Amino acid sequence: MASSHFHRLKSLSIIGGFLDDQSFELADALNCIIGARGTGKTTVLEFVRYALDEMPSDTSACRRIESLVDKNLEGGRVQLGIETRDGLSYIISRSAGDDPIVLTEDGKPTEITLKTGGFFRADIYSQNEVENIADQALSQLDLIDNFEAEEIAEIERRIKSAKADLASNASNIMPLEDKKAALEEEIGALPSIEEKLKAFKGEGDEDSKEIDKAHEMKALRDREKRLIQSTAELLEEMSRDLAELIGRISLRTESLGDRDMMEGPNAETLREILDGLRACGGDVDKLLQEARSRIEKEQEDISARESKLGTAHNEQEIKFRELIEKHKEARGKATERSRLEKLRNELKAKERSQTETVKQLKELRENRTALTERLSELRDERFTIRKQIVDHINANLSPHIRVSIVQYGNPEKYRALLENGLRPARVRRGQVAQKIVNAFWPADFTEVIKEKNSQTLVDKAELNHDQANKVMAVLSGSSLLFELETVELIDLPKVELNDGGTYKDTGSLSTGQKCTTILPILLLETEHPLLIDQPEDNLDNRFVFETIVDSIRKVKKKRQLVFITHNPNIPVLGDAEKVFVLDSDGTNARKTNEGTVDECRDDIVTLLEGGKEAFDMRKERYSQ
Repeated sequence: MASSHFHRLKSLSIIGGFLDDQSFELADALNCIIGARGTGKTTVLEFVRYALDEMPSDTSACRRIESLVDKNLEGGRVQLGIETRDGLSYIISRSAGDDPIVLTEDGKPTEITLKTGGFFRADIYSQNEVENIADQALSQLDLIDNFEAEEIAEIERRIKSAKADLASNASNIMPLEDKKAALEEEIGALPSIEEKLKAFKGEGDEDSKEIDKAHEMKALRDREKRLIQSTAELLEEMSRDLAELIGRISLRTESLGDRDMMEGPNAETLREILDGLRACGGDVDKLLQEARSRIEKEQEDISARESKLGTAHNEQEIKFRELIEKHKEARGKATERSRLEKLRNELKAKERSQTETVKQLKELRENRTALTERLSELRDERFTIRKQIVDHINANLSPHIRVSIVQYGNPEKYRALLENGLRPARVRRGQVAQKIVNAFWPADFTEVIKEKNSQTLVDKAELNHDQANKVMAVLSGSSLLFELETVELIDLPKVELNDGGTYKDTGSLSTGQKCTTILPILLLETEHPLLIDQPEDNLDNRFVFETIVDSIRKVKKKRQLVFITHNPNIPVLGDAEKVFVLDSDGTNARKTNEGTVDECRDDIVTLLEGGKEAFDMRKERYSQ
């Protein structure tokens, strides 16, 4: 888990707004930002978050931060100097409402984006976020993932790709299943028609054999006509599809640029792009037209061959009629026999289509099985990393703090998906969904539905027969089954505090105990800078002194820390390498001092100790 190199924030500069023209040169180790309330301390942290685009996933929290940035930046700009774990320096520049831009150290734009995996990230926690982690299992999972963020992110990317492939696979299977079902119903009449045609067969004399053979040839001619018709329909369909594509690139190209762009500072580059696109469109249109011309040529050839075949069919049909007219009994049955043979030919064509559909479905389902296995392997791989992280946390924090994780322990997505799918069933959706979740893994449940085994729902999920039948009726053949096959059962972490020899889950702890449990985990070594707004909130001074300060002194050698704090123990006993002191006149904030603890001693005493007089009084009283 340890690394010899780590990312670090080198500097922060603000242009415009409440902190206009303020800059902060950060130390590699412990940085503390202090000041009275309303002096912009929290704003500094949120500016760093905004520049790095490390916004929280919670929508309301994200809106709150964006509002704070917008209000305090006032259309200005944040510039953040960074150094990656590889020792490469960059500047990240972000204006209000725009995306961040990564620049070289001398200010030249790069092609790098902050979304580039492993480029740079920081762990940033606003006020009260530490407490919120203790209350939310998903936040605890994010906390665990932060220790190997890049590796987890890469697995998540592959999981997302596998799920997209599975969704595409499902969208191909569903229409084929409908087609297969419709074809099966239609060709169900084929045995009956075959049986009726057998009745037309003669007793085996020469005349009967000749008539049977003539009818077989007539049926063959009907199939040949169908082949010609299918060929023509295929080529016509392809020609229409190609015609719709011709001119599309050229047409869209003309709507891409506007006059301002074409007269702007980058007009030459834009013209080159659009000219290239037009040339590409012309070349593609030429190829498409050549393809259509080739199809037209084939249509002409097929038409000529169809005429030739039609002449042969007419000659053969005349001979057929002459033969039938010689036999009175055969003449009376010919019309019905021909009708049945045409119907048989039609159903035989559908039977062949069904065979091909079954083959396609088999391939798609085999591919789905492979994709599902791949998805499971990726989730296992991710869990293995999470388990290693949990072991690392326990090795460092046991016995005071204990962390565990259960693979697939949180079925909330499964339950929510199922409950939503049961809306039309007119049952108590929440209750029924929970019973099913308790009784079946998602894949097992989908198999029960596919097998239409409602009794299993009664026996295992303890549904009554009415509920089981309604569930079966709503979900049988539903696209929801495909989603249920791959729905994620989220890994479930558990963080516990050793309270007097008894381990207690964070959900049962007081606010102070929650922070006591989560903060030491945040302070473990990773390669990402750690920024926290008032880490001492809800903690007693004894814990800050005995535990937090000790953790800070150990980890700051291997990880950059930036804390906003009102507790003097953190900068003083943590021996902060850099202290920044902020003040405000209500309209603007400014940095009034910066330096080591000794260089900012008077500010620390005034702001964090309540003033020298209060400090001296406490010192005198404590010494008695």
